[in-house]
Amino acid sequence: MQLTIEKLVYGGDGLARLPADEQGPGKAVFVPFVLEGERIEASLLEQKRGFARGKVEAILQASPHRVEPNCPYFRHCGGCHYQHISYEHQLESKAGILKENLRRIAKLDLEATIEIHASPMWNYRNRSRLQVRVIPEFALGYYKFGSHELLPVEECPVSSPLINRAIAAFWRMGREHSVPDGIREIEFFANADDTQLLIEASCGPGTPSTPVREWAATVPSALPEVAGVVIFREKLSNTPGTAEPKQIYSWGAGDLTYSTDAAFYRVSAGAFFQVNRYLINELVKIVTEGQSGETAVDLYAGVGLFATLLARRFAQVIAVESSQTSYADLLHNSPSNVKALQATTADFLRSLAGKSRPDLVVVDPPRSGLGESVVQSIVGLGAHRMTYISCDPATASRDLAGLFSAGYRIEQVYLIDLFPQTYHLESVFHLAR
Repeated sequence: MQLTIEKLVYGGDGLARLPADEQGPGKAVFVPFVLEGERIEASLLEQKRGFARGKVEAILQASPHRVEPNCPYFRHCGGCHYQHISYEHQLESKAGILKENLRRIAKLDLEATIEIHASPMWNYRNRSRLQVRVIPEFALGYYKFGSHELLPVEECPVSSPLINRAIAAFWRMGREHSVPDGIREIEFFANADDTQLLIEASCGPGTPSTPVREWAATVPSALPEVAGVVIFREKLSNTPGTAEPKQIYSWGAGDLTYSTDAAFYRVSAGAFFQVNRYLINELVKIVTEGQSGETAVDLYAGVGLFATLLARRFAQVIAVESSQTSYADLLHNSPSNVKALQATTADFLRSLAGKSRPDLVVVDPPRSGLGESVVQSIVGLGAHRMTYISCDPATASRDLAGLFSAGYRIEQVYLIDLFPQTYHLESVFHLAR
């Protein structure tokens, strides 16, 4: 059938509509790898009660913003969604999607101008995680688009040059030497100037340690920039206690020192750190610059990316992190006036209720957002200022709706494009009440 794409929506798809019939207006059809205004020939892959999913068979009328993809795996690999769109229009589209989510979910027609911070389009990732297949033969790659089937890849244009050299080196290793069964993922983490590499590999529960360790011992010889190799064994899903995998092997450094314009950070294997090596300095500056006071609370603090700088502007910073690995780095990276706590945000806020009124609350939650109970607990702190960092405009809009109802208002909005060529977008909201 022929469809006209109305707009791009969050998640990477374009929205079209089936023809109206006796049951009413046509249901929405979501189609990837298109642009608004394009007329396409499509086939339907799936029909649900309220929507359908389709696949492009031909572009009948192309958008002027359509460009030739830069990667041979595009449309087959599930990592990128926007390589067919000029970069300038990617940014425009993301800003429009952010505004639409705020309007639809938070009921806010954004009056403030979105300040957009662009990134170099390629080689921006300092961390890339690839899947491993051992049987019937070695392969390294990403999941295919819309599936959990491995797509072998031998290059990744959005990853740093060093990571691409590492991908090539591991392919050589896999062809020349036997990789033990049980290795599931390999993650490459490069330092700020792309001169050192930390290799993290994970294997399934019950994988024998000896062959994995013997294989891991050969990894440093594959690439001179390898500073350390760390192997984790995943835990069974029904294992009680922490969900963090168990480290079963380590060679060399178990961490990298990541340098930014303002600070140095120890980042250990398994710890979270921002992936865009070009925009980390801008992100930190946007979150921390111009803030000052007696007390700041940094929730979901990670290794202390923001807390370390906030400590120069506040008498005290309380930094909260639940991951044991990231918390250990947070302790190491924090100056003396940062009080680092290992706790979930919800537990910390319950313990703090009524005991403190910070000047600033900074939150950088996971993709799932804060949730209603955490929003209400944050409101209860009574802070006049708040900074919300988001990697998902839908959950951010939901959380912001709760903050708006409590009297917070937006002062500034930033779109920091940490993920070019994908639908993902990072936004920062400075709030006050």
